[in-house]
Amino acid sequence: MSLLLSSRRACSSPPARFVPLLLVALLSTACASPAGRWPSWADAPPEAQAAQAAQAAPASPLALWWQDWNDAPLHALIEQALQASPTVRQAQAALRQARAQVQVQTANLAPGVDASASAQRNRANHQSSNRFQVGLDASWEWDVWGRLDAGIEASQADAQASQASLAQTQVTLAAEVALQYISLRSLQARWEIAQRNLASQRETWQLTDWRVQAGLSTSLVLEQARASMEQTAAQIPQLHSSLAQARHRLAVLTGQAPTALEALLADARPVPQPAADLAVALPAETLRQRPDVRAAEERIRAALARVAQADAARYPSFRLGGSIGLSALTLGTLGTGAAVANALLASVSVPLLDGGAARAQVQVQAAALEQARSAYQATVLTALQEVADALVALQGDRQRLTHLQAAAQAAENAALLAQQRYRSGLIDFQAVLETQRTLLSTQDSVASTAASVAADHVRLYKALGGGWIPA
Repeated sequence: MSLLLSSRRACSSPPARFVPLLLVALLSTACASPAGRWPSWADAPPEAQAAQAAQAAPASPLALWWQDWNDAPLHALIEQALQASPTVRQAQAALRQARAQVQVQTANLAPGVDASASAQRNRANHQSSNRFQVGLDASWEWDVWGRLDAGIEASQADAQASQASLAQTQVTLAAEVALQYISLRSLQARWEIAQRNLASQRETWQLTDWRVQAGLSTSLVLEQARASMEQTAAQIPQLHSSLAQARHRLAVLTGQAPTALEALLADARPVPQPAADLAVALPAETLRQRPDVRAAEERIRAALARVAQADAARYPSFRLGGSIGLSALTLGTLGTGAAVANALLASVSVPLLDGGAARAQVQVQAAALEQARSAYQATVLTALQEVADALVALQGDRQRLTHLQAAAQAAENAALLAQQRYRSGLIDFQAVLETQRTLLSTQDSVASTAASVAADHVRLYKALGGGWIPA
């Protein structure tokens, strides 16, 4: 897609569904050609052009990625959010507005016809007279320089950008719901871990109390056991509050009152995990799927059209107008004895002195085009960065989870052995206290990291443009 200002027709972009494969090569050449102009779609090799033209945009396999997670509540929440969220409805209204604006601009190409009717009563020297008139007025502008066509093209590009913005809203919303849901399930898992460890520590505290009463231990050990137990108990109210806040956030995201999901999300479920064999798309495929890249491309097309529109406004405009009407003294004679009047007018309007406003308007639109180009480049770079960051985070959290799971298994065995040896009087309480703390910490880390792995998948789906179906 060329951004040269010399020819609007020659440099209009290809259809939005064909996000150019050359963007990857574009990035490797510092996003600009040596001549300083934006590389055009026509600069791509013929093989790449043929591949793009032959490839219609099928429904992305990432469009409904949450269905593969086999979690019915998650599926229901995302579907509810996509249908009822105020953010989505706002984006849908913006799309309807943009499409209506296309109809407004298209109507300017057709002749305009107005109907009029009037009744007049005059009185002079004690005599009155009536006159009734009906008529039609028509006008049409000959779009010699393409100004009206450019306005239509700009409106169409704006509508396509609004459609892509709606898709981006859906992508963001689906990811946000999934992230909040994963956080909720993680908090539930951590709450259960804290409850189990609290029960074990309470049992140890009771055992220590019996040993103190039997003279086998000291009050210092008893207080240490109590302190550890109370520290674990203090985590439970905090987790409970975070759980309630996560439910409230999910309800609002789905367009409901904060307490609407209390019953649905009351029971604990495991943190959803996607399949391990996720196929990651190539960078070019990423650009094709991401709606924000498509929206940025359409904004360039709209800016190009507005440059052409502003330039065409500097040249003469040609209009044809005509009118036909009937005039009679009474209503009854309008159809038979009325006088017929008609006129035909051709006019040319040439801007002469405007203080440089027309030329300045071209410069305004050219600057807006440059802004759109820069925004497009930034969007592409951001898209590639988000994919790379998500992949790195996913790989690191997977490795971390593997080690933490092994550590949690070892900590559980150590805590069980320490408890048994403490009951037999073979070790002191410090060993028990240390193993219990390690067990709680590692199990909590496993739950948090498992949620991080799932969240990394969500962020990767979002970075790849998943969460919407290309039109």
